[in-house]
Amino acid sequence: MVRDGIYYALGLAAAGVILASLTNPWWAIPLFILAAFCLYFFRDPDRPIPSGPVAVSPADGKVVAVKPEGSGQRMSIFLNIFDVHVNRTPISGVISEVQYKKGQFLVASKEGASSENEQNVVTVDGDDGTRVVFKQIAGLIARRIVFRPHPGDHVHIGDRVGLIKFGSRVDVLFGPEWDLAVKPGMRVSAGSSILARRKGSANATQS
Repeated sequence: MVRDGIYYALGLAAAGVILASLTNPWWAIPLFILAAFCLYFFRDPDRPIPSGPVAVSPADGKVVAVKPEGSGQRMSIFLNIFDVHVNRTPISGVISEVQYKKGQFLVASKEGASSENEQNVVTVDGDDGTRVVFKQIAGLIARRIVFRPHPGDHVHIGDRVGLIKFGSRVDVLFGPEWDLAVKPGMRVSAGSSILARRKGSANATQS
């Protein structure tokens, strides 16, 4: 459970108790429902982390796009409000850059969100010489992006690194050294779903 969820739930529950004591108790029910939803939304389950020359998903959600970008490819994952919103690092390595960009709050499932929305761009230089860039992108409702590591920090594949509150999007940029393992329409889980394999590895062509 992410601490934010506990704080929100306690605040809403307290407001519900006060409202119930001052007015009709039925009017407090929506606040108790919202408190329960916050506990559900900010859940943070443990996940089995794959090993080997792979990159795992940084987010739960549905793959909505796989498109060429530069010399590599961009994979976009849409998170609805029922998905786990804790983000994880795709590979082991050093956080070489974290760049925050102001922007709009378009619906996160739309293609324009990748370039127009508020976002946090994270570059991970892998221990094996690879590189993966992923973007935490705010959506129509999401208004706060959380990222905890700092440039220079070392992370392990599947480590929890932050979250995006409420509906959002995560883009993952892969260079030409990666073979993608998923396609649009597939659902993925942060930390456990393999998005790509290093070219030249034994299982690089498997999905």
